[in-house]
Amino acid sequence: MRFLVTGGAGFIGSHFIRYLLNKYPDCRVVNYDKLTYAGNLDNLRDRQNDPRYLFVQGDIADFGSISQVISEHDITHLVNFAAESHVDRSIVNSDEFIHTNIIGTHTLLEAVRKYGNIRLHHISTDEVYGALGPEDPPFNENSSYRPRSPYSASKAAADHLVRAYFHTYGLPVTISNCSNNYGPYQFPEKLHALFITNLLEGKKVPLYGDGLQVRDWLYVEDHCAAIDAIVQRGRPGDTYCVGGGCEKTNLAIARKILALLGRGEEMIEYVADRPGHDRRYAIDYRKIQRELGWAPQTDWETGMKKTVAWYRQNTAWWKKLKINYLFYEISG
Repeated sequence: MRFLVTGGAGFIGSHFIRYLLNKYPDCRVVNYDKLTYAGNLDNLRDRQNDPRYLFVQGDIADFGSISQVISEHDITHLVNFAAESHVDRSIVNSDEFIHTNIIGTHTLLEAVRKYGNIRLHHISTDEVYGALGPEDPPFNENSSYRPRSPYSASKAAADHLVRAYFHTYGLPVTISNCSNNYGPYQFPEKLHALFITNLLEGKKVPLYGDGLQVRDWLYVEDHCAAIDAIVQRGRPGDTYCVGGGCEKTNLAIARKILALLGRGEEMIEYVADRPGHDRRYAIDYRKIQRELGWAPQTDWETGMKKTVAWYRQNTAWWKKLKINYLFYEISG
């Protein structure tokens, strides 16, 4: 297998590349990343000398560059993680979200259509489905699309393009809509990474509104295993919902991190809520469990302990990011 992983220098993409190299001794991986603020080659510093791994800097909306990589490396599988993904940034300025998430996805589809014999898997989000009420059943593969932010609208558009290219051109594509991920190497604008690093710096954690927004949390390594199962055994044209079966409020996450770091609730700073903030997301992952035998393996207690421990042990990694980049210190 010869993989092209777009957005491979990001949080989930870098974990997936490491997963592939660990699991498949004979695979080759090209990491194609634009290296925006959230792309970080330090995420894969331990793999930079692996002869099976190659980094190429580029924009997924650049058809010539993508086509050259596919052709030169005889790519058999393309997994698209490349995306602008932070809701708050999309509210302030959505231009890059349209460029990367919609135009970029279209460019990848056209490149795959040109070269053929490439399996494409597109990483999406549960946010395309909108928001759930407290008693609503979790989202599944038949849920209607109701995006409520520029970010989720751009991802919804990308999903529709991928699905259209299967029906119109017969491209062997799959889509996964996943719940919120957490774990090591996450850029410190996201909830877990922001809260942990703030507390390690002696700063408070900013919590939107009453903090009772609910998300379904998935440990990133479990997500990688799900993607691998879909790429290897998923039916072309199908969508798979990938969830953690772990619904927690933002306040519960904050309290857990505080407890693991030995801090009290005086370190919580309640801030004005995000415009149009979705109240609850949750994913029903029974289809991928039934058809592909996947289920999350990392329980919340274990995942939280591993995540906090990693940030405590890797201060140089995240401190450099906080120094070099300006970002909104808000919870996701």
